Amino acid sequence: MTARGQDMILGLLFAGLGLAAAWQATGYRGASGTYPQVLGLSLAGLGLLLALKSLWRGARVPRPLVDHPGRVAVTVAIGAGYLALVPVLGFYAASALVAVVLPVALGFRRPLYTLLAAAGFMAVVWLVFTGLLAKPLPTGFWSGW
Repeated sequence: MTARGQDMILGLLFAGLGLAAAWQATGYRGASGTYPQVLGLSLAGLGLLLALKSLWRGARVPRPLVDHPGRVAVTVAIGAGYLALVPVLGFYAASALVAVVLPVALGFRRPLYTLLAAAGFMAVVWLVFTGLLAKPLPTGFWSGW
């Protein structure tokens, strides 16, 4: 498939997914739907921009769908493990673990930078969901202790 075709399909998929997410969020009570609606509409808008850009300037040259299949497989496996760990460890612990393990599994070898990035990411997520939105995310099995 050409680069133009891949970008068109991906852009339309993102636009559709974003619109579906925004539509689903309209059913949330009160202000809790505002944030997912904004994210969904943002995803839809960026997907539409990608699709339009592919129409105007998309290259009609063949492009492999995946450059590094092994890395894609590792990412999918770690993502599946993450989904299995969230109910057990909770969102914050599972996310912090993935934020440290995934870069290392993909070959990134700067441990201090990885730890700082993971800590910064977790701090921002905690501030947004717990502080700003007052919507605490799932905690792990030890939350009852």
